Amino acid sequence: MTAGLVLTLAASVAIGVALGLLGGGGSILTVPVLVYLAGVEPKPAIAMSLVVVGVTSAVALVTHARAGRVQWRTGALFGTAGMAGAYAGGRVAQYIPGTVLLIAFAVMMLITAVAMLRSRHGSTAPDRHQDQPLPVAKILAEGVAVGLATGLVGAGGGFLVVPALVLLGGLPMPVAVGTSLLVIAMKSVAGLSGYLHSVTIDWRLTAAVTAVAVAGSFAGGRLAGRIDPALLRRTFGWFVVVMGVGVLAGQLAG
Repeated sequence: MTAGLVLTLAASVAIGVALGLLGGGGSILTVPVLVYLAGVEPKPAIAMSLVVVGVTSAVALVTHARAGRVQWRTGALFGTAGMAGAYAGGRVAQYIPGTVLLIAFAVMMLITAVAMLRSRHGSTAPDRHQDQPLPVAKILAEGVAVGLATGLVGAGGGFLVVPALVLLGGLPMPVAVGTSLLVIAMKSVAGLSGYLHSVTIDWRLTAAVTAVAVAGSFAGGRLAGRIDPALLRRTFGWFVVVMGVGVLAGQLAG
């Protein structure tokens, strides 16, 4: 086993923990890990990340569902709209150079990190009462937009989905985290379907990274609710800023 593979698998644990704990962040880690540690080309890395993030999210969803932290109707609406956008993004991505996609990915990392750091919403957000109507149009529109980003740059979009579920769906932070995993799993399948028309995936490496990430997701799911969400969001936000700047600098320097 090479040093690069060891580092890749070690970093994959963090991917799973992030998804299980935060309902997002897995794709922000997965693409750089595959590109810079495993040496995968950008477009195959993005497609592989959709497999890793999709499977890991689906597994992590089970833990949250058992704890009652999943709003199925809202998640299904958002996820269905997201699948349409993700498939379209995956098909369009074949016409865009890999370097451009990585730069777009880095920019998305920075935008979402800033949004996390500036956010004042979280576990204190008011719950939406069950008898209140869902803002279906807003949820569908946001779902398509986030899905398009998913398909284009391989981002699961958890850090876009979670705030949307809190603000538009009126879900408390823990439920938004759990519900986002359903959305991410659905969108990842659609985005991958679009990508498979134009790229070939290293399935052995993908399976290895996915297996380790799934193991990490169990740990993340168990930690959910035990750590102050605001502190965790700020810490991870700054981490994403550092990674985003690194990816962007690497592409611009090249």
